[in-house]
Amino acid sequence: MADDVTLCILAGGEARRMGQPKAEICIRGTPILEQLLSQLRWSGPTMLVTAPGRQRPPGWMRFDCEVVDPVAGEGPLRGLFTALQNAGTELSVVLSVDMPLVERGQLRWLVSAMRHRPRALGLMLRHVVLEPFPSIYRRTAIDVVQRRLQSDRKSLASLAEEPGFETVEAPTQWDASVWLNLNTPEDLKQLD
Repeated sequence: MADDVTLCILAGGEARRMGQPKAEICIRGTPILEQLLSQLRWSGPTMLVTAPGRQRPPGWMRFDCEVVDPVAGEGPLRGLFTALQNAGTELSVVLSVDMPLVERGQLRWLVSAMRHRPRALGLMLRHVVLEPFPSIYRRTAIDVVQRRLQSDRKSLASLAEEPGFETVEAPTQWDASVWLNLNTPEDLKQLD
């Protein structure tokens, strides 16, 4: 992994269905953020994006920096905007805290795919449907993201409608478990 790509983990969601903030989840006794960083072994910069009142979740100190989104409740598009505002690199790989089975190889694949698309502002994957995470963005995407935040279309997936944002099919050899998203306590039981 190159030093010019920041790994940004979004961990500021409300997690109503989970019953607790997702960044406070433990998997087999290990805080989810520590588990993610150990699994990914990212050699470049790392950034944790949290929300007001959700700062410093277990494992936060393992990140190079934590940035707190100044506006709560605007969803992942706002988290992406905050990440792009604070990233010191041209490229940012973005992952949600509730996807604990994403592996380093998948993120490397995304970085390589983006490098082969020098004009793309962002790249999202399709696996049956458009998957907003993991995804990758250029710093120059920030203007489009900001414009979307000021509109009625605030979903991260809606960026795919914008010029310069591309979607590609996820490699078929990726295990289906990579798409596991922890939204409820029942989802978490799948990891026991």
